[in-house]
Amino acid sequence: QVQLVESGGGLVQAGDSLRLSCAASGRAFSSYAMAWFRQAPGKERDFVAAISGSGISTDYADSVKGRFTISRSITRNTVYLQMNSLKPEDTAVYYCAARRVGWTSLLLNEYADWGQGTQVTVSS
Repeated sequence: QVQLVESGGGLVQAGDSLRLSCAASGRAFSSYAMAWFRQAPGKERDFVAAISGSGISTDYADSVKGRFTISRSITRNTVYLQMNSLKPEDTAVYYCAARRVGWTSLLLNEYADWGQGTQVTVSS
């Protein structure tokens, strides 16, 4: 099992940037694909971005392509989500998730371990 702790959320204005971090425990971190999902009030939890265990392969939701960047540090056991040009529609609770294999998936139910979430609010 991997324990995940997100940080970096906050209240920003449209056009601003934020960087989310997800600190992971466990020696197997480097072999796990990692992802970010988000959930707005009254909506389902949606895929945002994912990165393979090697860090070579990434996937993004169409709504964030060109604005968000996912990365990982094996030495720090941390995954990051750099969010630029934020929009009010990016407002949500952002969750970090770990998949116990090295390749990515866009499917929520293929991620076994989840963090508690961090709130991102973008004002217009």
